[in-house]
Amino acid sequence: MSGARTSALATLRGHIERIETSGVGHLLDRIALGHPEADSALQGGLAKAAIHEVFSEGHQGAAATGFVVGLAGRVTARRPLLWVRQDFSEREAGALSMSGLAELGVDPCCLVTVRATDVEAALRTAADSLACAALGAVVLELWGETRQFDLVASRKLTLAAQASGVTGLLLRMSARPSPSTAETRWILRAAHSPPGAQGSAWGAPRFDAELVRNRHGPVGRWIMEWKCDECLFSEPATYPQPVAAAPAHRPHQAAIINGQRRAG
Repeated sequence: MSGARTSALATLRGHIERIETSGVGHLLDRIALGHPEADSALQGGLAKAAIHEVFSEGHQGAAATGFVVGLAGRVTARRPLLWVRQDFSEREAGALSMSGLAELGVDPCCLVTVRATDVEAALRTAADSLACAALGAVVLELWGETRQFDLVASRKLTLAAQASGVTGLLLRMSARPSPSTAETRWILRAAHSPPGAQGSAWGAPRFDAELVRNRHGPVGRWIMEWKCDECLFSEPATYPQPVAAAPAHRPHQAAIINGQRRAG
C-alpha cells in the first residue's frame, strides 16, 4: 500500500512540476487590470482560466474582499459570478453587501452565493463550479490554515479552470501562503483613500497590493485605485494637501529689516 501511495505521490508531483514549468500561462487570455505597472508585470494583465490567490494581512479582510470584487469585475464580462463561502464566514466577516457590490461597479444580480458546511464541501463546490463554462469567475473564500487545501486540491482547481476557461479567485482569510499551482498570489492591505467630492463621505477605494508570486513575470507592490464607474484599477492621482494661507499683514509681529530684528 505504501509503495502504491509513493508511486501516486511521485506521479502527482510530476504533474504539478509540468504545470509549474510549462508555458501554458503565456498562452492564456489576459484581461488588463488598468494599472500600467501591474499589467506590465503580469505580461499584459490577469490571466484568465487560471487560479489567483489573494491573502489578507492581519485584519485586512475587507481590503482583500474589495480587491477580489475588483478582479472579478474585470474578468466576469457580465457573466455570473459564483462566490463559495463557509458557513461561519458570515459570522466572522459579515454578509456580502449587495449595495456595496453595486457601488464597486459589480452587478449584484449576477452574483450567486453558495454556503458550504466545511472546507471539503467548499473545495468540491468550487471545483465543480470551475468546470461550468457558463460562469465568468468563481470566488472560493477559505478561513484559516486548512490542511485540506494542499497541492492536490490546488491542482484540481487549476485543471478545472484550464478546461473550462473560467477564472478562479481564491480568497484566503487569516491564513499564510503555502505551495500551490496558482498563477499569481497577492497580499492585500488597505491604503488611504483620496479626499471625496464635496458632500461625499469617502473617496475612491485604494489598495496596497503586493504581488508575491507571478509564475511568468516579476513581482512588485503598488498602490492601486479602483475606478468604480470604469470598473478598472489605475494609478492613484496626486491630491495636493490644503495649506492655510499666510496672513497678508502682521502688525503685531516683529519686523526684520536688513537682517536686523526691530520692534514694530
